[in-house]
Amino acid sequence: QVQLVESGGGLVQAGGSLRLSCAASGRAFSNYAMGWFRQAPGKERDFVAYISWSGDSTYYTDSVKGRFTISRDNDKNTVYLQMNNLNPEDTAVYYCAANLHLTTTLLREYDYWGQGTQVTVSS
Repeated sequence: QVQLVESGGGLVQAGGSLRLSCAASGRAFSNYAMGWFRQAPGKERDFVAYISWSGDSTYYTDSVKGRFTISRDNDKNTVYLQMNNLNPEDTAVYYCAANLHLTTTLLREYDYWGQGTQVTVSS
């Protein structure tokens, strides 16, 4: 069992930055690939980025490439999402998720989820 708690969300103007954190507790965090997803009002939850258990492999959805950076610190049991040059289309609840077996963009493959943190970007 892994418990995930996101933090760092908030209200920011377009062009601004936020860094989200996801703190994990429970079973060995370093064994898990981690992902970030987001869900805008009235829309499905979508993939944003993932990072492998070692941190060597990352992948981003096209709309955030060059603006968002996923990273992890296995000593601190934490994964981060640095978000730069935010725009109103980034407004959503952001969720982190853990996957024991593989790095994937598929929501259904993730075993554990946090409760989410709201990011609101004003124009």
